[in-house]
Parts: sequence; structure tokens; C-alpha cells
Amino acid sequence: MKHFKTLSSYLQYLELPRPEHPMLSVFNSKGDGYLPCPKESSPPITNDCYTISFKKFVEGNLSYGRTQYDFTNGALFFISPRQVLQWDNSVIFEQKGFSINFHEDFLKGTELAQRIKKYGFFSYSVNEALHLSPKEERQIESIVSTIEIEYQNNQDEFSKDIIISQLDTLLKYANRFYERQFLNRKELSNSLLEQFNHYLYSYFESGKLQENGIPNIEQVANELSVSQRYLSDTLKKETGKTTTEHLQLHLIDEAKNILLQPNKTVSEVAYELGFEYPAYFSRLFKKKEGISPSEYREKYKLN
Repeated sequence: MKHFKTLSSYLQYLELPRPEHPMLSVFNSKGDGYLPCPKESSPPITNDCYTISFKKFVEGNLSYGRTQYDFTNGALFFISPRQVLQWDNSVIFEQKGFSINFHEDFLKGTELAQRIKKYGFFSYSVNEALHLSPKEERQIESIVSTIEIEYQNNQDEFSKDIIISQLDTLLKYANRFYERQFLNRKELSNSLLEQFNHYLYSYFESGKLQENGIPNIEQVANELSVSQRYLSDTLKKETGKTTTEHLQLHLIDEAKNILLQPNKTVSEVAYELGFEYPAYFSRLFKKKEGISPSEYREKYKLN
């Protein structure tokens, strides 16, 4: 896998002009200039830069898991440093939109350096883009135009502060729009919740728990064709519980079934559920149920 440490080397790979600033580049095209566009096919790469890019499809759909997104309106893509990128037979993009690329060191010493890490959309893959209405598109374009002016014309002692401030504003708007997208995609979220529950139910029923142990978040996310962060965010918004909490609840439900089987010790139940140490199982069970596994078994017998 090829890694690009500098912004210039990354842009050179994309066959774009050298940046005006060693740590920042801004491309704002209306159809007559440069704009980074996915190659038809490429090996996986990584780099040390953030990317905020807005593009539109000319044709084709982009699949997200089992769902296809509507790209009639534009979509914002967010890429963080060291995120693996690979293009393979991508649909054609319209040469219209913008792309802002900046090295992570560009933010060093600013409040945004820490705040940017809290935005979940930087952890999502390209097929989980943020979709903008025409009004939202105009708001973002206005901010990008201000950044572009500073980038091209006023490289003085105030430029960096102004650009950082505008980037901060852009990300705050993006966060607002992203929250709106979650609300508008409630049906998709519910579908994901159903798929998640179905997968765990099938996993436990098929005996994979005994064979492979407790599935981790990465396994579940891969099975559902979503990123770990997106799965966690969606479940948290829909149910108030994280992916880990859901896994634990399913595990406790399975534990209750096994505990009620005769002639099995609590230790045997723990090992059957994939716990290396029975004490860990007992602690988790008591934390979730308020009583120990032994107490649960006795309580059931009394009923």
C-alpha cells in the first residue's frame, strides 16, 4: 500500500497542480478547471491529509450496503488522514464542485485540531456521503469561496487564522446537515437496526458463538456493509445504546437461556459464551441484570 506523507506528493498522484500553500490546496471548479476525480482503478493508498470534497454524478448510482443513494443533489465527502482509499470502476463524476485538501499539521496549535476528530463523518467511507439540498449547497459554496479567495490572493500573517475559522464554520454546517440527514434517513436506520438484530440472532442460533466466540464490532459492521462508526452512531440514535451495549444484551439473553439448562455450572456457561475467565462473565451479567448468574438461576427455580 502506498502512503503519501506530503500534500504535494498526494496531489501529484492525483495528477493535479502543485498547491499554493505547502499544507493547503483549494480547487473550486465550475466545469472549466481542475477537480480531483476518482481513477477508474487504483491500488489502495493512504495519506496524511484531510479532504473535504463536493461532487455530483453525471450518471450511475453509488451503492451503500444493500441500498442505493439518490445523487440528484450534490454530496459532500469527508476523508481523514491515513484512511485507506481505493477506486475501482468508479462511476463518472461531473467536473463541477470543490475539493479542499489540507495536511493534518496545518491545524497544529489550533482548537480545530482537536475538534475535527469529534466529527463522525470523517470516519465514514465515500459511500456514506453527506447529501445537500440546493439551499445547503449554496451555504457551503459561499464559505468555500471565502477560503478560496484567502488561499489565492492574501497569503499574509492573517490568512491562516481566517482559513481555519472558515473551515471551522464549514464543518459546523456540515455537522448540522449531517444531523438532518440522520432524521431524513430514519427508515434506512430502522432497516439497519433490523439487519443488525437479525444478524446477531442468526449468529447465536447457528452455533457460531460456540465456535468463534463473541463477534466484535468490526465483524458485525463488515457483515452489514457499513463502517463501524456509522453502525454505532445509527444504533445510538435509534436505541440510545452503542453497538457494544447491543452485543452485550444479546449475549446476556443467550446466557439466560443456557443458565436455565440443567447440569451446567456458571463456569461452563461462561466458557460456552466465549469468555476466557468466568469472573468476567459474572461481572457483566450482574452489571446488566443486577444479580449474579447463580442468583438468576435460583430466582427462576423459585418461580
